[in-house]
Amino acid sequence: MTAYLPPEDILLIRDAAVETGLADPTVRPLLLDGILPRYRGTLPMLPAPGRQVHSDLQEMNRVERLVDGSVPLETWLRNAVAQTTEATALALFQRALDEVARSAGGEPDIAARLPAAETKEEIVHRDDTVPFGFLRGGDLAGAAVARLKVPPYRDGAPLRPNGFPHAGTGWLVAPGLLVTNHHVVNARSATGGERPHADAADLELQARHTRVLFDFEDDDPDTLDALGEAAGTEGAVAALAAADAELDYAVLRLAEAPGRSALRLAARPMTVADGEIVAVNIIQHPGGRAKRVGLRNNLVYAADEQDVRYFTDTRGGSSGSPVLTDDWKVVALHRGTRRVEDVRFQGRSTAFVNVGTQISRVMGHLAATSPALHEEIAAAQHDRTVPAD
Repeated sequence: MTAYLPPEDILLIRDAAVETGLADPTVRPLLLDGILPRYRGTLPMLPAPGRQVHSDLQEMNRVERLVDGSVPLETWLRNAVAQTTEATALALFQRALDEVARSAGGEPDIAARLPAAETKEEIVHRDDTVPFGFLRGGDLAGAAVARLKVPPYRDGAPLRPNGFPHAGTGWLVAPGLLVTNHHVVNARSATGGERPHADAADLELQARHTRVLFDFEDDDPDTLDALGEAAGTEGAVAALAAADAELDYAVLRLAEAPGRSALRLAARPMTVADGEIVAVNIIQHPGGRAKRVGLRNNLVYAADEQDVRYFTDTRGGSSGSPVLTDDWKVVALHRGTRRVEDVRFQGRSTAFVNVGTQISRVMGHLAATSPALHEEIAAAQHDRTVPAD
């Protein structure tokens, strides 16, 4: 495992932690909160606060992920962001968090050249209410979204050591078909700026051993079962039906249809006129945790033939989520986050926008490469089991 961050970045994070008081021994438990206690107990204890932070960072930087699928360095950085108010240090921690989260998720590099900054934060005097049925539609749409845990394989066998599962999100596009990202099923962390690819046989094995969990909606420890597993409705994967690394999508065929409605797909690609305000909603399992939803205040920044770019809150594990309009139709497949400069949202500078692949591009690719599968999805979209417009 190549380190997530280079040594010089670790030194910068250490210095920022010392300068902002995060090296105080009383703060250390807050920075380690959420990291498995068994792993925390393996971290060396040092008398000097600065050396302790440096040691913690170096140790965590060498660990790809823990047995629960979490990435300790990502958790530490997220806690550091939450504990920091000083602007320079906060920006440093956030940049490092973005890099680690992207690498841990195996998110591929996307050569996206964003247009010049637009300001879309002025939304006063606009009626932002929606019909009450919006909530009912969201509840129904959420039932089609599942958490995924994908175990990595190499040469036909579970990857060892550190072959811990990668988290992602998937959703029903037909009664027995689930859509997610290719990089979720690929289950490889990006190392040294590159993301290794599982070969075709291992990719198929990873797909078939993916654990699918619907109805996981509560992180309360009291809802976990006797083995500490999240409560929900499990599903099994029978096969990898289709996948494409460039468009970053994968279609999984479930062993048994879960008996719930599939999400509807937008018939045309999303477009955004200059100055137009368009909201999208994302149902997701961030960090492999309970289902969450980003509602309506996630405005679209830009859209072109292939991509939709938008402002929202996501984390590692949100990859593969559906990007939905207010009528709960899927317009894009969320795949990652890109840092930007000179972009403002809600009156403040933002360091990133999210990126999703237009679902119309995915369907077009399926029509050209897997026509039978495309026809199956198209037929399901017109079936009575799919909510009507």
